Parts: sequence; structure tokens; C-alpha cells
Amino acid sequence: MSGSSSPPDADGLDRGRSNTAAVVLEEWNGSSSAKLSRTAVISSSTSSSSFSIRRSGDRFGHIRRRVLEAFVPEGYPSSVTSDYATFQLWDSLQGLSTYIRTMLSTQALLSAIGVGEKSATVIGATFQWFLRDLTGMLGGILFTFYQGSNLDCNAKSWRLVADFMNDLGMLMDLVSPLYPSAFIFIVCLGSLSRSFTGVASGATRAALTQHFALQNNAADISAKEGSQETVATMIGMALGMVLANITIGHPLFIWICFLSLTIFHIYANYKAVQCLALTSLNMERGAIILKHFVETEEVLSTSQVSKMEHILPSWFTFSGPWPSKSLDSRIKLGIRVSSLEKEELVILLREAESRPDKEYILVEREGVIGIVVHKSATAADILRSFFHALVMAHKMDNAWDPAQCEKWMDQRYEVLLLKLKSSGWKTERLLSPSITWRASWRKID
Repeated sequence: MSGSSSPPDADGLDRGRSNTAAVVLEEWNGSSSAKLSRTAVISSSTSSSSFSIRRSGDRFGHIRRRVLEAFVPEGYPSSVTSDYATFQLWDSLQGLSTYIRTMLSTQALLSAIGVGEKSATVIGATFQWFLRDLTGMLGGILFTFYQGSNLDCNAKSWRLVADFMNDLGMLMDLVSPLYPSAFIFIVCLGSLSRSFTGVASGATRAALTQHFALQNNAADISAKEGSQETVATMIGMALGMVLANITIGHPLFIWICFLSLTIFHIYANYKAVQCLALTSLNMERGAIILKHFVETEEVLSTSQVSKMEHILPSWFTFSGPWPSKSLDSRIKLGIRVSSLEKEELVILLREAESRPDKEYILVEREGVIGIVVHKSATAADILRSFFHALVMAHKMDNAWDPAQCEKWMDQRYEVLLLKLKSSGWKTERLLSPSITWRASWRKID
């Protein structure tokens, strides 16, 4: 029939209709799929090849977003952990306090070495500054040698220690003009204190950056943190210069301002560290989790554990007698075999004979569980050995024997790991001090 329509092409498309269909093309802007805004709509005409463009959005809003992208990671907030913003806020405030106080302490230090005085010599001031810097460099090397490998185990505590040592260093600079005869000694102590700050702060910052990164964007987070710190530095220096000019010639006012800013600095640091909910397992967090799991069969979340763990270093807190001490303080990971007593060596040899394929052996001595680590033990083996020792320490008061603890590990350890992973914990390794002593054993037929 002449009035019937033509059949569709072999590919199933009606080309007559497709030629008259309208197409709408939208332009979106944003650093992540969750934070996009439409900026333009392009529509084609149904009758010809012409098209129209309708722009949307605010030009100033676009500029504002571009400026913001210089200070926050790409894809924020979905690309970082939930505690990132709170930590950065308090960290910027404590940094601002630091730079203001730096102006006051530097002013005092320069005055002490004779800047502005005719009697001062260039070589004398240069030598004093050289000794100050040399002491700081040597102190940084020594601190790295003794504590460098242990800093990421307790990033929260070392972060606080780093800023406390920085406060102490600036205090030394401010005190130095009051004791001219001991000036070199005091400024060297201050430089030594700040050298500890540089090492500890840098190491813990790297650990925290890895914690914040949810999309393998640690480099971006580190770069944006640098931008934030630069702004805080400029503002702090400007305020510090104003304050230094106001307080010059008024020592009492200088001390009041310095001590007030120091108190705020300590408080801001404490609040910054307190908000962190780290997902890595260190010895204290592992002990808190294990104790709760043994009693309830439930795993605590990262935010719950962060409220229960100690923020201050262990030497700031009171340690009473057993059993008031935390479980992790009763564990010695990587003990030296030659340091064991005769009775303990007999137990160790008996365990090595009965289980030659085991990657660790536990030895109990006066309420302390020592872990002898095999030289071929992996990170997973070390994590298991630590939780095994925690079970023994926890069940010691209930008169459990080693066989019962071994049975509990065989039945419940894998369940614990699965629940840890589902709760957001990282179970690849245990953050612990370096294991420098290992052993090997084999059965000889």
C-alpha cells in the first residue's frame, strides 16, 4: 500500500526518525563524581543542524571552587577519612600559634646574640648560630637512630611529644637573654629540642597522611597540607610581627602572650590528636580490641577504640601493679633467647620439639608473656603471635592453661580477623617496635 511506512533498516533503527531526534549535551564541572555542578547545556534543533547553548552556574562560584581546590584534596570529602577536616582545623590553629610565638622567641634570640648593638661582632654571632644549628643536626640524627623505627607505632603520642618539644625549644630561645653567661648552652638545648620535633613530626605526619588517603591520594593530601600550612605561616608571621612591635620593651607582656599562646597550642594539639580514629593495629589498640572480643564476641569500631586508647605517652601516665596495667604492657615481642632462664629454655626447647613448624613460641615469666619470633615469620605470623599472647595474658587470671589458649586461637582467631576487616581495621600487619631478635628451630631425627 502506498500509505504504509517503510520498514526499518536491517540494524533495527528507523533512520527517518533518528534524523529528527533532538540531542541534549550537558557540561559538568567538579573534582569528583559526587561534587559536580552543571555549567552548560547544549541543545540541538529537531529541524536543522543548528544548536543552542545555555550556560548555568555562577562565575564567581566557579572561581571559588578553583581556589578551594588548592587547599583541599581532589574529591574531598569522599577521598579522605571522616576525621580529616577536624584534624586539619585544629592542626592549622596550632600552627598559627606556633608561628606567632616564633616571632617573639626569634626576636629575643637575635637580641641575645647582639643584633642592633655596636659591640657585637659578625663572627661572634655567626659562630653562636653555627653551634646552635650543629647541635640540632646531631640531635636529629641521634633521635632517628634511637626512635626512628618506632614512631609510626604510636603516631598520636609522638605527635604530641613533637609539639611539646617544639614548645620547649622556643621557651629556651625566650629564656636565653636572661642568662648571658649560659646563652650558648641554653640555645643549644633549644635547638636540640626542636631537632626531635622535626624528626617526630615529619614521621608521624607521613603516617597520618597514609591514614587519611582513601583513594591512594597521599601525595595530593600532602601537597594540599603544604598549601594550608603556607597560609597559616603567612598569617602567623604577620600577626607575630604586629605583636612583636607592640610588646617590644615590655618583657612582662611578652611572657604573658607567649605563655597564653603556648597553652592554646597544647590544647589545639590535644584536640587534633584526640579526633583521630586510626585504622591500623598497634599493640595498645590490639589489646583493647582483643579484650572486648573475648568478653562479648564483638569487635569495637575505630571511633570507639580511639576514645579508649591513651593519647599521652606511656611515661606520662600512671602504671600500677598487675592487673591494672593494660594487656599490651605484659607482652614482650621478639625476646632474646639467650636472655631466658634455664627453666624457660627447657619450655622453649620442648615447644620447639613438639611444634617444629610453628613460626613463634610463647614463654611466660612472672606474668609477662614473651614471644620468640622465628626468623622466617611473616607479618601475618607476628600479628597472630601477638593476639595469642594477649589471650594468654587475659586468661591468666582465669587459670587457663596454654592448651586452652591454643584451642581458642584455632577456633576464634579467623573469626576475629574477619570481623576486624568488616569493621574497617587494617589487618595486614601489626605496628610494633622493631623486632631485632629472632630465632630458628628444627627437629633433628
